[in-house]
Amino acid sequence: MPGFHPTAPSSPPRGPAAGAGGAANYDPETVRAKYLAERDKRLVPGRADIRDLGTDEHFARYRNDPFTPFIEREPVADEVDVVIVGGGIAGVLAGARLRKAGIERIRIVDQAGGIGGTWYWNRYPGVMCDVESYSYLPMLEELDYIPTRRYAFGEEIRSHLEAIADRFDLVADARFHTGVTRAEWDEDAARWLIRTDRGDEISCRWYVLAVGILNLLKLPALPGMEDFAGRSFHTARWDYEYTGGGPHAPLTGLKDKVVALIGTGASGIQCVPPLAESAKHVYVFQRTPSAIGERGNRPTDPGFAHGLEPGWQRDRMDNFQAIVMGRPVEADLVDDGWTHHYAAVQHPPRREGMTTAELLRSGEEIDYSIMDAHRRRIEELVADPATAEILKPYYRYLCKRPCFHDEYLPAFNNPNVTLIDCPAGIERITKQGPVIDGKQFDVDCIIYGTGFERELTPLFRRAGHDIVGRGGVTLAEKWADGAASLFGMMSRGFPNMFVMPAPGQQAVVTVNYTQLAVLGAEFIGSAIGMLEDQGVEVVDVSAEAEEAWTQKIVDSFVDSSALMSACTPSRINNEGHPEANNPRNGNYGRGFGDWFAYRDVLEQWLEAGRFEGLELEARSTAS
Repeated sequence: MPGFHPTAPSSPPRGPAAGAGGAANYDPETVRAKYLAERDKRLVPGRADIRDLGTDEHFARYRNDPFTPFIEREPVADEVDVVIVGGGIAGVLAGARLRKAGIERIRIVDQAGGIGGTWYWNRYPGVMCDVESYSYLPMLEELDYIPTRRYAFGEEIRSHLEAIADRFDLVADARFHTGVTRAEWDEDAARWLIRTDRGDEISCRWYVLAVGILNLLKLPALPGMEDFAGRSFHTARWDYEYTGGGPHAPLTGLKDKVVALIGTGASGIQCVPPLAESAKHVYVFQRTPSAIGERGNRPTDPGFAHGLEPGWQRDRMDNFQAIVMGRPVEADLVDDGWTHHYAAVQHPPRREGMTTAELLRSGEEIDYSIMDAHRRRIEELVADPATAEILKPYYRYLCKRPCFHDEYLPAFNNPNVTLIDCPAGIERITKQGPVIDGKQFDVDCIIYGTGFERELTPLFRRAGHDIVGRGGVTLAEKWADGAASLFGMMSRGFPNMFVMPAPGQQAVVTVNYTQLAVLGAEFIGSAIGMLEDQGVEVVDVSAEAEEAWTQKIVDSFVDSSALMSACTPSRINNEGHPEANNPRNGNYGRGFGDWFAYRDVLEQWLEAGRFEGLELEARSTAS
């Protein structure tokens, strides 16, 4: 509300501290052997097999929308300026920046029933962001809004995205519960023709892909899944009709139900405490334990906005990004597990004269200290020693995306919660429930907290439809051997098409995805606005510019497959096969990329206003 601006806590409690205990007695050979032994338990055939929910007749229903009723409508046939595929953070920000640039006819198309993207679909109890709200929720200054908690719950994030969409009038012309089936460039008309599964035919001058990075629901292919006689669903389609309750209300429908939760990543750990509070019994099936750091969540202090200057959110995002990149800052404004542990492991301090071998050894010691502190935290919070031991993560910190939670570990002290260790995965599902090592677990409900296809899933798969450019060439065909782009946002042969930057497509990777989405939206909105102002009707990337950018990406690629192959299998290392990573799908800068250099390139390109690397056309045939 106007005049009320809460604040983040000045000094949240730290989790396990980098370098705290353990390193003095660190034996690298023993630790490596333990980590490899734990990895090998999980390197099993078929571990990455998933259901194709686009064709699987039995499990396609898992994608249905349980939150918004499907309403029949007549097909739309019209012309707009811009079609944006995706109504999540990326799509909403792109729409807002395009509106600021003076673009009038903007149409968002999304398979969801409304705005929100991942925050529309993920409404399971306990869902919240794992990057602090003051940096994660976009456009806080523009909307004069401060999140109510340090780590906002899902409904607050979704409501904020809806508020942005309303502010910039992006909802009235949107088409929800609508999937694009084909997008084809019409050379004669100099427009894109978009076809949908609702029979729509929409012509647009500019086509923007804002399809997200974790948008494809992942369901493991387990033998016998279709035989289960009880209720089952994925956490990204939570079935409140069955469980009762709501995100912050008791799940009353489960009071006499035995529930199996499969998966202990970010989704799984967040919904365990609410399940423990409501269900008769909960079996948590864990293939690999996550590293669970302290979250330290709390309501926002009412004094937060006192003294904030214009541009504070960008400054805060930059502060966070600098720390995780190992750059010096005057103060740690976020002060959480990411800035304490993730940053320390990513960029161990290098003393003058230190050899590469000494740096690697130092990095291993820091990593071990952090992971050992996580393991000791489990011993402190979980009463049963056997359960605590199963929960301990034995791998290097960055082998899996770290998690942060305050209630997950203590939930295992509840007598109605049982942790099932299954490093090789679920053996099979029967009519009664999961089977592990020949033991049958009889349950009433199976909840799959198995997440989404990994961030490096190719763009053409994440888009979910054929994108046909000049000469009838599809994006899937062009990118079959790896990405080819300018800035990770434009690709030759696909005129007037922009793609929001993301991992795996020649941009950079950020822990806080919102910061990358803000940059992408600003670039796309500004570029299209400038092209419109100058009367440009068709724009394409030059062959030379695309080749040069792609070569920069390849040249900066660091082959980490030897290191990552020692990791426990996860989506971070392609389920144990990091050697499959393609240098063409890398980042601008080594490793996860140089965020600040990437932003400089984009901002300087816009400021120059010369459209360097693009081929521009003006046509009288374009309407």
